[in-house]
Amino acid sequence: MTSLSSVLTDCLWRRVKTELKEEVVELETEYEVDLLPEEHPQQLPLWRKWLAVVVVSCCSFCVTGSSSMAAFTETAVSEDFHISHEVAVLSVSLFTEGMALGPLLTGPLSEMYGRNITYRASFTLMFAFSFGVAFAPDTAVYLIFRFLSGFVGATFLSVAGGTVSDLFKNEEVANPMAFYTCSPFIGPIFGPLNLNWRWTYYILTIWIFVQTILLYICVPETYAPILRKWKAARMRKSTGEEAYWAPLDKQDKDVMKAMLVSFYKPFELIFYERMALLLNLWTSLVLGILYLTFQAFPIIFTEKHGFSIEQSGLTFLGIGIGIVCAMPTQGYFNKLVVRDAKRNGGIAPPESRLYMGEIGAILVPISLFWLSFTTYASVPWVVPIIASIPFGIGLYYVFTAVFTYLVTAYRPLAASAMAGNTAMRCTFAAVFSLFAGYMYDGMGTVGATALLAGIMSVMAPLPFIFRRIGPRLREKSKFAAH
Repeated sequence: MTSLSSVLTDCLWRRVKTELKEEVVELETEYEVDLLPEEHPQQLPLWRKWLAVVVVSCCSFCVTGSSSMAAFTETAVSEDFHISHEVAVLSVSLFTEGMALGPLLTGPLSEMYGRNITYRASFTLMFAFSFGVAFAPDTAVYLIFRFLSGFVGATFLSVAGGTVSDLFKNEEVANPMAFYTCSPFIGPIFGPLNLNWRWTYYILTIWIFVQTILLYICVPETYAPILRKWKAARMRKSTGEEAYWAPLDKQDKDVMKAMLVSFYKPFELIFYERMALLLNLWTSLVLGILYLTFQAFPIIFTEKHGFSIEQSGLTFLGIGIGIVCAMPTQGYFNKLVVRDAKRNGGIAPPESRLYMGEIGAILVPISLFWLSFTTYASVPWVVPIIASIPFGIGLYYVFTAVFTYLVTAYRPLAASAMAGNTAMRCTFAAVFSLFAGYMYDGMGTVGATALLAGIMSVMAPLPFIFRRIGPRLREKSKFAAH
């Protein structure tokens, strides 16, 4: 019996060792697939990379432009659907709130399935929903499809910045990122340039269709983890070997879990990081004021200067001119970043991105104070429009500074940092649109605008403070890059 037991034990042990060896061999023959240098999206021809940047920037322009288009169709919609002006204002607020919530879904989806399929699905759905808006038979359908359009269109406010960073190296990314950053803020300025309300949405639907075609033709997949996954799949198919794999192949593909993490992380960053909270609050107030002007400018220019609704849409060109004038100055600020990099061992600290923000922090309240005291009917109408130009310049500087700072300071959580910023600022924009009319009716154009200028004056020291103490705060942070 002892001999038989010994033989069985010996056989069992040899079998276990054989299986272990087989597993070791199997593990040793697994190959993690990576991209060759020439396969990386950054190696695409320069014209190809810029074409992709221009297309996704135009999509961002389209989305934010459609958010403000509704502001100048409110009177016609109110008359057509027999609703109050307060209800018609919801067409802007619901679209903007959709833009706030959309990134919480599209962010994780783009990281699981790629940027391209997310873009294409987004604009295909936005094209479909825009039909619902253009041909809406009643108020409920109109408002529901406005919210859904904003929700799916938000992809280009959160994911598109990733495409730009995918295509360009750190030392090359400043100019294309500045171009992209400009697009979502010019969009709302040109949105009010419209016809009657049905034709406004007919044209928007055609525009979205053209952009969708361009997305299919001109924008390649740029997300490296997805490209590695595709390469591993091709190698498994061509060789018949299942040993080739990419990190995404072994990643948890639970969409609901990814959405919960995507929802939690941005707000964890906001709640526990004073820099992120205050900078997000700053940009939220600036964007809220921009969307508030869609209600305030018609009051200023129709009541004080006798403009028609169509003519008052042209008054936003001052802000647009300011944004366009600010873009060529990007090169100067790039030199400041290079200078700081030389002083810091070749690596520019994130705080060097806040030089722009310091100028923007000064220009925004100056512009608002200037605007507030030129809204009298006795002042020529061109003066308040000129006064809005510094606001456009300041807006560009503030957002470019904060966006690049958040991405570089919180690099491990850059997507979450941007998602939190998008959710917070778009929510402010939605709310500001709702109370603008009451505020300007109650306080008057001078008092209401001066109050906004005062609030922005209180926020103005932020970039100056964080540029100096930012490194110390990042050293103590569990989220920031040290």
